[in-house]
Amino acid sequence: MVETPSHADTAADSSADSTASADDIALAGHPTHTIADVQETYRDQAVMMDRMDWLNRVFTGRYRERLFGKASGRVLDVACGVGTNAQYVPGMNEYVGIDVSRDVLARAADRLDETWRKTTLHQMDAQDMSFPDDSFGTVISSLSTCTFPDPIEALSEMGRVCEPDGQILLFEHGQSSVGPIAQFQDWRADAHFEKHSCRWNQDPLELVAQSSLSVVDSSSTFFGILTSLEARPN
Repeated sequence: MVETPSHADTAADSSADSTASADDIALAGHPTHTIADVQETYRDQAVMMDRMDWLNRVFTGRYRERLFGKASGRVLDVACGVGTNAQYVPGMNEYVGIDVSRDVLARAADRLDETWRKTTLHQMDAQDMSFPDDSFGTVISSLSTCTFPDPIEALSEMGRVCEPDGQILLFEHGQSSVGPIAQFQDWRADAHFEKHSCRWNQDPLELVAQSSLSVVDSSSTFFGILTSLEARPN
């Protein structure tokens, strides 16, 4: 049974008016937006995300399984979306998912309602989590730093809520290492961001390097677009 504590809705609504300034975050050359913008995007796209999740799993499932199968202890899934990552987390681990969008969380709740493990979903801003320090043995997230208005702050929050000897496992996408593909991403970057609230030509490793996390290991695939990262809190 999925628990969805009501206090999380209040916390998320209070953050919806927050804004991100390009002067405050390291996103040179990239557009910025607000939490309210992200919520609006996923209000419109929640149904499509749910319907197309099978394709997401076919395309990225093996990478998620390899990375998130390493999760141990109490697991936090940041920007959990429709709950795609839950199936790749070892079954004995408690699963806690957060997302800023009520609409995608409703889809996740439907998907995870029959799970036997302890599962809790919260509507919450990844940049300002309400969890105490050192709350989780593992923090995971997938394809999310491209959407956070302030990804550096969100990554630092992941480190804060992770136990000192815990791990942060990130599956991200960014700019290709293949010239023509990278050029296409740059050409379409503004249009893609406008439609999906996604900076698809970012550099995930660069973002993590500017946060309070330390990279332990990383690997890239699919023309350098997909990156798996293992990090730890400093």
